[in-house]
Amino acid sequence: MSKKSNHIHVNTLPSGIREGIFMERKFFNGPPDIKEVERPHRDNGHLFILQEKGATHIEIDFQKHRIEAPSIIYIHPDQIHRVIAFENATTTSWIITSENLHQDTLKLLAGLTPANILALKTETLAIISETASLCIQFSERKHEKLYNFILKESFNTLVTLVVSQYLSEAKTTDNFSRSEVITKSFKSSLDHYFIKIKSPMIYAEQLNISAPYLNECVKTITGHPVSYHIQQRVILEAKRLLYHSNKSVKEIAGGLGYDDYSYFTRLFVKITGMTPLAFRTKNLE
Repeated sequence: MSKKSNHIHVNTLPSGIREGIFMERKFFNGPPDIKEVERPHRDNGHLFILQEKGATHIEIDFQKHRIEAPSIIYIHPDQIHRVIAFENATTTSWIITSENLHQDTLKLLAGLTPANILALKTETLAIISETASLCIQFSERKHEKLYNFILKESFNTLVTLVVSQYLSEAKTTDNFSRSEVITKSFKSSLDHYFIKIKSPMIYAEQLNISAPYLNECVKTITGHPVSYHIQQRVILEAKRLLYHSNKSVKEIAGGLGYDDYSYFTRLFVKITGMTPLAFRTKNLE
């Protein structure tokens, strides 16, 4: 077992990538030969994997996925992931840091998280692939006077194109029911405040509605009450820290807003069916 730290490992962009943008198109087959992608990690930017041929096996937040061409997936900087193996895979992947993305695009990406694998039609794959090829060409033209601007704008165009495909699979905001709008707002708030706020009433107050109404809306759309989503978000973060750091259970509980260590342990058992230490041991075997 490799030595762990008190922090989840974050892969940074390769040295020399001063613009905070990186892209590569490569062919892979078999297990990855790069330690940085094979071990569980976060990236310091927003990751996109365009599966042009073959398939990629990947694990994201303890869930294993098979990305089969033609498709694409977006992975948020908060998500922990690792590549397991490739099957005659041709992929174009890129990472762009938050400071290089337009604010409107960042908000849209936040609404997608966690994003599913998105299957693409042949013509959609072609236009995204062609746009990515242009981005690669732009990244090589470092003699351009407006190089950084061209690079940033071209990659924002590519990301927006991908976001558009995700949104096309869902309803437009105009067609959302009130319950869907409220549920979406709650989930966005939860992702920002789950460490500090555990009370459904406070989330309801943020949305200027009553707690029973918030619960009704969320349960109608998701099938689960507000408290379920709060607990699931906390436990996901606890799992990340148990697996990827050497922090004690008490430290993790405190960091997630639980001063009562025994209560946190009971909650973890309730959600996962095992104690935090049992989860850590099981997943490190």
